[in-house]
Amino acid sequence: MTDTAALLARLIPNLADYQGTDLAVTTPVDGSQLASLKFDTLEEVDAKIDRSVEAFKQWRNVPAPRRGELIRRFGEALRAHKEDLATLVTLECGKILEEGRGEVQEMIDICDFAVGISRQLYGLTIASERPNHVMQENWLPLGPVGIISAFNFPVAVWAWNSALAFVCGDSCLWKPSEKTPLTALACQALFQKVAADFPEAPEGLSQVILGAVAQGERLVDSPKVPLISATGSTRMGKAVGPRVAARFGKSLLELGGNNAIIVTPSADLGVAMPSILFGSVGTAGQRCTTTRRVIIHHALVDKVFESLKTNYAALGANKVGNPLEAGTLIGPLIDEDSFKNMQAALDRVRPEAVEVVGGERTLEDQFPGGFYVKPAVVRLSKQTETIFTETFAPITYVIPYTTLEEALEIHNAVPQGLSSAIMTTDLREAEYFRRNSDCGIANVNIGTSGAEIGGAFGGEKETGGGRESGSDSWKAYMRRQTSTTYYGADRPALAQGITFDV
Repeated sequence: MTDTAALLARLIPNLADYQGTDLAVTTPVDGSQLASLKFDTLEEVDAKIDRSVEAFKQWRNVPAPRRGELIRRFGEALRAHKEDLATLVTLECGKILEEGRGEVQEMIDICDFAVGISRQLYGLTIASERPNHVMQENWLPLGPVGIISAFNFPVAVWAWNSALAFVCGDSCLWKPSEKTPLTALACQALFQKVAADFPEAPEGLSQVILGAVAQGERLVDSPKVPLISATGSTRMGKAVGPRVAARFGKSLLELGGNNAIIVTPSADLGVAMPSILFGSVGTAGQRCTTTRRVIIHHALVDKVFESLKTNYAALGANKVGNPLEAGTLIGPLIDEDSFKNMQAALDRVRPEAVEVVGGERTLEDQFPGGFYVKPAVVRLSKQTETIFTETFAPITYVIPYTTLEEALEIHNAVPQGLSSAIMTTDLREAEYFRRNSDCGIANVNIGTSGAEIGGAFGGEKETGGGRESGSDSWKAYMRRQTSTTYYGADRPALAQGITFDV
């Protein structure tokens, strides 16, 4: 048995149950096939939704702290299988192993976070304007939650949603990307193993739906699924959001980013450069929080651009390679379409660019089925609408500015609003930036990429407005109820002083 076959056998012991001819699952490492799977039929999707409804009816009655205990145990299972799951993440989506480990750690962290939340699902007691009345605001389980995840974070996004949904009393239906279904099946197998030893966990509490657009639409359109949490492109969100709204469902959208770092004259470049490099080329530029634009004061732009050119050339020559090997910092793009999109973006911007460095395919002889690229840095004299569209690849646009006000105008001009950063040692500049960035994330002296689960993650405008993890994010997975109780003996008073004598 090969190492990959042994890994799959350990993580997905029932893989044979999913085998079929609908989907060939390949690894971006070298293009070789990992498995061949069958899709759920639409009737099977309907059956899974019905099973999720029945599971919800049971699970919502389990005390919340007890629900948290299930997630605590799942977190322990993730700890025990961290290395195997991280390896599968790397095999299936191509991010380097160190980042695969980080993604599984995010799952563990959100489990810990959710366990604490399970004892803090607080409502409010509200003073009533009427005598002998008390008002309460209660939070109650919502129902089955549909989770649609993207290839670039094939397991963490599901965990961000499901860990909170489970402690809130909901069941979950997970439709993973067709590019990364094996990691979903591995997580499902781990969860089912933990749930099997948990008497209160009903059958169907967590289910995976394998499929493409048709299966996703079936989930999105179902009135039995009150919340759809979808992570992916803005194009996908524009399709999902209206469909959910048409049936008066709730949607939590985490969509594209066009993230920028502003480099001011006071910036400590020893702090700024590592943040720019990781933010721009980490995960081969395939993060929604990837640094797409670097907006640099005109007094520094020559120096910083030359430094970026040097660093990008070194990265392209020495640090692109097999993501499973130590020393690799940039793995492959997910597939050939991604490579073509990168080349098309570079072709569009070349007529407007002062200089374009990098972007070529590399390692074709070593990995003929993999699409490895050298990271690209593009110098522009000004920002143009050509770069308003996000390209999921390691392309960094360098744009000059004169005043901080101008920098924020450049920054906010794009239609996305996910993550932002400023490099400065000036307190006034930092505070001006925080107050004027239109993004959901605004960092000072760290990059745009890499978020902790303690803070709400998400953005504005075409990023979708959703928030996952952090503070009160659990409320997205519950329904709010206002309840008024009268405890007096006389006829109760009406609100607003209304009289209605009969």
